[in-house]
Amino acid sequence: MQGNPIESVKSGIRALRGELMGDPSAVECASLSVITFDSNAQQVVPLTELAQFNPPDIRAVGTTAFGAAPKLLQDCVEREVQKTTPEKKGDWKPLVFIFTGGAPTDRWDTSAADLKAKRPGNIIAVACGDQADADILKNVTAPVLVMKEMTPDAFRAFFKWVSASPAAPAEGIAPPPPQIVIHP
Repeated sequence: MQGNPIESVKSGIRALRGELMGDPSAVECASLSVITFDSNAQQVVPLTELAQFNPPDIRAVGTTAFGAAPKLLQDCVEREVQKTTPEKKGDWKPLVFIFTGGAPTDRWDTSAADLKAKRPGNIIAVACGDQADADILKNVTAPVLVMKEMTPDAFRAFFKWVSASPAAPAEGIAPPPPQIVIHP
């Protein structure tokens, strides 16, 4: 994912933060983290309270080390998400977004199956653009969303849709914006 798509992801992260900052309950309890996977998987922002979160200047270079990302994600959740104990209420189960614009260039099948089996959070996988392999993402979670339009407006619409959906559970989840298709 290079050029306009990665710029759109960065714009989307800023939009997500903006949407959440407009919700007083989210400001009280939401935290964000960013893990990237290009030639390497790395956590570029640790789990940070929403009010202190600064969207990172992420860059995509090299290959797509998708296989390393699920293991890193599980390690970060284990280390950073507080579990409920008899003495203390823990964090909510994380909402995890996986965006990819290509196909893995490393061994991914074992780590994807492990992530799907352990489910350390509610995972939303998004295949971005024509080069993304949505079928590989089905090995992590289902359903998989496909975002063909990689514009900042498309990402803003996506994050607005996702952040608004939990706010109205009685009505159910609204249909996705037109830029998003649910992969069969």
